[in-house]
Amino acid sequence: MKIAIVNDMPMAVEALRRAVALEPEHQVVWVASNGAEAVQRCTELQPDLILMDLIMPVMDGVEATRRIMAETPCAIVIVTVDRKQNVHRVFEAMGHGALDVVDTPALGAGDPREAAAPLLRKILNISWLIGQQRAPAARPVAASVRAASQHRGLVAIGSSAGGPAALEVLLKGLPAAFPAAIVLVQHVDQVFAAGMAEWLSSAAGLPVRLAREGEPPQPGQVLLAGTNHHIRLLQNGQLAYTAEPVNEIYRPSIDVFFESVARYWNGDAVGVLLTGMGRDGAQGLKLMRQQGFLTIAQDQASSAVYGMPKAAAAIDAAVEIRPLERIAGRLMEFFAK
Repeated sequence: MKIAIVNDMPMAVEALRRAVALEPEHQVVWVASNGAEAVQRCTELQPDLILMDLIMPVMDGVEATRRIMAETPCAIVIVTVDRKQNVHRVFEAMGHGALDVVDTPALGAGDPREAAAPLLRKILNISWLIGQQRAPAARPVAASVRAASQHRGLVAIGSSAGGPAALEVLLKGLPAAFPAAIVLVQHVDQVFAAGMAEWLSSAAGLPVRLAREGEPPQPGQVLLAGTNHHIRLLQNGQLAYTAEPVNEIYRPSIDVFFESVARYWNGDAVGVLLTGMGRDGAQGLKLMRQQGFLTIAQDQASSAVYGMPKAAAAIDAAVEIRPLERIAGRLMEFFAK
């Protein structure tokens, strides 16, 4: 992959260069020391992937991400040395279309490949998403075996690039007394999941927390998948984290959760697939539709990255395709019946 580095710290740039060099098929094509320079360099030579810092002079990583995704869109991963202090900036950047976030690899600390492993895994994921690697084969889906005791409502929502901002808009449109359970699956590393739940709670005005192993979705709760394992619904109605299937590009996988809802949820449910790069969620959304559930995909005009919703529309997985600002109202209408 052709990779660009945007960072004003020489030690961080060197750490990223060394990490990228561990995989011979990757090449650093340019380095920018601030966001404004990165925006300009993208017009001259567009990379496959940008490793974007957040705190820089002239123009920070949030504004640079916004400008690049608007003018010369390409894959962007946020790289930060202090995720706790930068959590709000991280999700602002993801709202503008950044795909993921990772810690800056440590320079000269122990095994260099081990230190670089999280970053290299992110780069591999991105290469699959943009088609430079062959994606894992689709897995077979088991037949529906729904539990007879469930009669609650559930909204299953999947999102990726641009997802934090889209989730904020959607959740802001729902009342505090919304009668259905909500489970969110956002492509974000587990080290940032708790921060995202806190950020969404603050930004959207609804309490959001990480889903716990063994708990059932409950009306009035908003639960966020919180580990690098997949989250799924079990036949007994409880949520569980699982390492399987191991060949999924993204962890947590939206497809895995949607498919489990289609298989086991007995009651009213809506599947919602929001902005994101790639195809995750499209097959699961289709399975939900085939099981008789309402399925909604975000439209192109309101999507930061029209990848996942486009894939769902292409296979007729969505009963409805709606602008982001009209999805919350549709959910209230559906569960008020």
